[in-house]
Amino acid sequence: MLECALRFLGYRPRSAAEVHNHLIRRGYSAAAAAETLEKLHSLSYLNDENFARNWAASKLINGYGPKRIEQELRSKGIGAALIRDVLRETFDAGREAERARLLLKKRFNTQTLTDPKMLRRAVGFLQRRGYSSEVVFDVLKYPFQDD
Repeated sequence: MLECALRFLGYRPRSAAEVHNHLIRRGYSAAAAAETLEKLHSLSYLNDENFARNWAASKLINGYGPKRIEQELRSKGIGAALIRDVLRETFDAGREAERARLLLKKRFNTQTLTDPKMLRRAVGFLQRRGYSSEVVFDVLKYPFQDD
């Protein structure tokens, strides 16, 4: 069973919940899965805190906002308190708006956002990336003014 878990971890880093669910799906008992998780923790192959920080950092590079990162971490089985801490470290209010503005400029630089159709597209784009409505509307009020 340890080999199965290590093979699963070999593709990419995983959270403890992901490994546990994988082992259960493979037909192992919950007790055996828990024992394997303990062994992986003792060998430093599993660390949810490091996993969450690295996941958030990699998604931040891709332009994702805090809501999207939070949703992905939650789906990976990371606890709410750890998610809050990671997002607090990764984003602050000014930085979130700045990142959204840069992303908007990169995606819609040549197009005018006074056109309602383009404005809708810009709003949808930023919301799908995980930025809050408050940040989206604040950024779209003055889209490229800071240049």
